[in-house]
Amino acid sequence: MENLSRRNMLKAGGTVGAVGALATVSQATPWTWSPAGSVPGRGSGANPQGVWDDEADPVVAKLLERGQVQRVNELLRGWTKNGQPLPAGLPNELRDFMEHARQLPSWTDRGKLETAVRFNQKRGTYLGVLYGFASGMMSTVIPREARAVYYSQGGADMKDRITKTAKLGYDIGSLNAYRPDGEMIVTCLKTRLAHASVRTLLPQSPWWNHSAQEKIPISQADIMVTWHSLPTTVMRMLERWNVPIAADESDGFLHSWQITAHMLGVQDQYIPNSWNQADAQARQVLNPILAPTPEGKKLADILLDLGMNLDLSLLSRGVLGALTRFMLGDKIANWLEIPREPVWSPLLETAWGPYVLVREGLLQVGMPKEAYWLFDEFLRQFVLFYMSELRMPINITIPVANNPRYN
Repeated sequence: MENLSRRNMLKAGGTVGAVGALATVSQATPWTWSPAGSVPGRGSGANPQGVWDDEADPVVAKLLERGQVQRVNELLRGWTKNGQPLPAGLPNELRDFMEHARQLPSWTDRGKLETAVRFNQKRGTYLGVLYGFASGMMSTVIPREARAVYYSQGGADMKDRITKTAKLGYDIGSLNAYRPDGEMIVTCLKTRLAHASVRTLLPQSPWWNHSAQEKIPISQADIMVTWHSLPTTVMRMLERWNVPIAADESDGFLHSWQITAHMLGVQDQYIPNSWNQADAQARQVLNPILAPTPEGKKLADILLDLGMNLDLSLLSRGVLGALTRFMLGDKIANWLEIPREPVWSPLLETAWGPYVLVREGLLQVGMPKEAYWLFDEFLRQFVLFYMSELRMPINITIPVANNPRYN
């Protein structure tokens, strides 16, 4: 495979459509978030839109160039636990990188990670829905992410892609996420390798080049945008619903995601050190860039149809659309051309708040039992949906090609 250097990747480019130009204006905003608000409290302050992964990218580019990726994927299939030795036979450069990258950062606080477990146990039912629809559907209106997913290998099988994304949320919420018998380090590292491959492959796609304004996908800024669509958005929603959260559990939840950002290859200088700093960074890098794209609309349409395959009455397209509108608001729902559902939309708007209060033990009366049962059953079915997808072993692999429909 030829022409895989960073210089040639930077030369790859294309025209930008009207929506892309809109996003370009937003993303051209100067980077002003200070590294003083980061985990280490210091840094260069360099704009993360021009920073990628200098450790993983050259290693994976060489694997692709030498035709070694398929063999590496086979070797890594059985590597599933954090404390498990790497398989024999890996190329030396890859082994050296992975041994280094699998180490938790020096600032890891085991006590906070244990507290995060308590948070996830209490809020697990909410988290499944929030990861799926507040975060998952938000990804379809993050222009760079939507285009990268649609034209990369992940866009060819969205159910498989969503299952692998769900694994990240499932693993971080498990009791042993970062313990030796857990899987979160493995999941992060395999995802980091997959991202590195996409950075090499996607600039070779004429379809991506003609729709994207950036020359190389998945910058450090892009990863943090996705990061904010997960924990930052989850915390915003829980606060909006007036869910009471103990301070130590809130800190623990944040810490688990700070470590996740580090393990995905994000430089510590870009990882917020508090929820206030996370919200401040999100207001700059996430809020202004949300916009519709043709690719995002198609992805949203696929996501809304996933529930239909399960034949569950509570996971019909209309219900999922109403939930998306309720979670993300009318503006985003209209962008995605999701119609207002005549029954579920008003029910969510009027009864969800009291339902949360009842579930949290803060309200004893004031909500019809039928509405409470309906919401509770929906949450139960939704969690079962995610769990059913995670029963089979999920193997995150390094892609070797882009979406074959768009070569």
